[in-house]
Amino acid sequence: MKPREIFIYVEGPSDKYGLEKLLENVVGAACQKGVGVVIIPFEGKEPLLNKGPIKAVSVIRNKPTSAVFMVADLYPQNKPFKHETYDELKSALKDVFIKKINSIGLDECLKDRFFVHCFKYDLESLLLASESALMERLGINKFGSVKWAVPVEDQNHDRPPKRIVEELFEEAGKKYKDTSDVPWVLERSDYRELMIKCNQNFKPFIVDLMKVIESPVVSR
Repeated sequence: MKPREIFIYVEGPSDKYGLEKLLENVVGAACQKGVGVVIIPFEGKEPLLNKGPIKAVSVIRNKPTSAVFMVADLYPQNKPFKHETYDELKSALKDVFIKKINSIGLDECLKDRFFVHCFKYDLESLLLASESALMERLGINKFGSVKWAVPVEDQNHDRPPKRIVEELFEEAGKKYKDTSDVPWVLERSDYRELMIKCNQNFKPFIVDLMKVIESPVVSR
């Protein structure tokens, strides 16, 4: 059997760079098992949700030992289709995937290798959960006047984690740049601790990822 491949589709470069740093040990261990993990950025949320499921069908169809994960931000809501919750997002993307499979006469069992997850409400929830590393990046020893909900996944569409992180950087006299700040912070974070602090949506993503890495992929 050829080495198994896991493709993780994300919205953009900061998601890719951040997850590569955060999951470096996971990816390395997977490689030792003959499992390649590749994180692929799209050009934003709408391109990911519009193109991701169709691209996933092609990959899973042509690579019989592969699996595809789609991990989008839940924010902003209702773009490019109606959704406010993770369940609504997942249902819509699964429907697109299955309709595409049916339209070209493929076995619906292919859906078992297609996983949909999300960051709630965006990737910056992981930064808010990485307090020590975030303060180090900000050059402070305690947070100031900016407040947010705890657990960090309990923010909302009106004030998602990214807006809070931007406020924290501004308060510290800095400008937030996701493509450099996200990987810097997450390189100094432990994904296992973040699974505890972000157990609503981040933990299920990692649990599914680990299951696929550890379990043989049955080609169909």
